[in-house]
Amino acid sequence: MTETNITETEKKYEQLKDWLREQTKENTALAFSGGVDSSLLLYLLAEAAKENKTKVYAVTFSTRLHAPCDLKIAKEVVSQTKADHVIIEVDELEQAQIRENPENRCYLCKKQLFSHLVEFARKKGIRTVMEGSNEDDMHVYRPGIQAVRELGVKSPLAQFHITKQEVKKLAAEYQISVANRPSTPCMATRLPYGEKLDYPLLDRIAKGEEWLGKTLGGNIRLRVHKNVARLEVDVSSFKKVLEKRQEIIREIKKLGFSYVTLDLEGFRSGSMDETLENKGESL
Repeated sequence: MTETNITETEKKYEQLKDWLREQTKENTALAFSGGVDSSLLLYLLAEAAKENKTKVYAVTFSTRLHAPCDLKIAKEVVSQTKADHVIIEVDELEQAQIRENPENRCYLCKKQLFSHLVEFARKKGIRTVMEGSNEDDMHVYRPGIQAVRELGVKSPLAQFHITKQEVKKLAAEYQISVANRPSTPCMATRLPYGEKLDYPLLDRIAKGEEWLGKTLGGNIRLRVHKNVARLEVDVSSFKKVLEKRQEIIREIKKLGFSYVTLDLEGFRSGSMDETLENKGESL
């Protein structure tokens, strides 16, 4: 990073901290996943709230569309702060429209989840509710951001134009335990839009990803197209995949998939969005 970039990052960072100090003059609530973005925000919020002698509520959604390890990690991160951890159980697939997995599924899910968060805040008399989207999220297909805005939830990292790279750098400087944790989006992203969501299938995918993660390390996505399992891994892991080819085929087929393929483009976030005609930007 150049001298100019360091100065720019520090300026944005100081503006963010000043804003958080102002917001935490009252109790605040944060949608907390345990990922690096919300973990950095929680750390900064907890610091600011300590100065103001107010409370921060870290609200984690317990859902079956996210791996069980997410909740475990979230609990560990919150325990390292003075925040109050609140866990809200939500079953997204109770909503028939979400089960159909439309192109705006992320919007529908976020609207459902964050409505619970806003209602929690209302009952606690909290006026400022936040979440961890960063600047990069504003320039890719993130329909959930529309729901966040409709509900009046603030996104301070994005507001102060702090990028994912800057988030990771700051998290590492603060020695936040999840600074290098790969992103873990909801399991519905493993299926093409229009493919109905059901928990038994999603559980099989999650089981496969868990095994692959232990075997290969790095970023892992097991995308499923009917009976084809498409494996996305870091390009640097390709050699390891070929070395363990027979073992991988055996384990993935045991989960009920007929074919196992390696995506030669490698891991990338949001690959199921690549075929959308009108994805545009989140803004």
